[in-house]
Amino acid sequence: MRLAIGLQWVREAILAKTAERVFVEARSREAQQIDALARFARDRGLPVEEVPRSELDRRTQGDRHQGAIANVGPFHHVDVADLVEEHALVIALDEITDPHNLGAIVRSAVAFGARGVVFPEDKSAPLSSAMGRASAGAVEHARLCRVHSLPRALEELAEAGFQVLGLDTAGDVDLDATDLAGPTCLVVGSEGKGLRRATRKACTSGVRLPMNGTIASLNASVAAGIALYEVVRQRRAH
Repeated sequence: MRLAIGLQWVREAILAKTAERVFVEARSREAQQIDALARFARDRGLPVEEVPRSELDRRTQGDRHQGAIANVGPFHHVDVADLVEEHALVIALDEITDPHNLGAIVRSAVAFGARGVVFPEDKSAPLSSAMGRASAGAVEHARLCRVHSLPRALEELAEAGFQVLGLDTAGDVDLDATDLAGPTCLVVGSEGKGLRRATRKACTSGVRLPMNGTIASLNASVAAGIALYEVVRQRRAH
């Protein structure tokens, strides 16, 4: 059984219908927010149990819970084939090992309407409480696609008609000069090494973010957010 930890994460789990039971702190210092969350859960038919803060501390093993946690169901995992549809937007992560970066990227992916987040089984940040908090609960809405081989998954998407664009400072063309109207998979490299050679080879094109300043690269989650925004911006302009 997974736990959603903290007010925002629990609220998103309720909205996403992954929450199964909510636990709130009795006589909390944040009583107004706790009461509002409890009403929100009860209005949607969920059982809500008031427990001492010590019980929440025990269940979360000391994680900062803000007086609220929830038992939640499994993550929404999908296969590569489930990502294929007309005008789909997908983001793929090549060995993102920082849970805060992973959570932030998942949040951006959900916010910008990505159909799925693809990542390899090995050398990726775990789907942990740190990742969930970094996503501010957005992970409850995400469609996660964990694959054995990322390059092979990218090849499958390319075979299905996706343009698979590897974000790379040495990319061939600026992202905003690329037509992003069709099915698109954005591929983000690891925090330190960028895209692996096999991953870069599986991309149909390498693209770069246009930057005029003296900094040559961006944090992975920042780059992902900018790239996702550019796809949505172009599609709205058409």
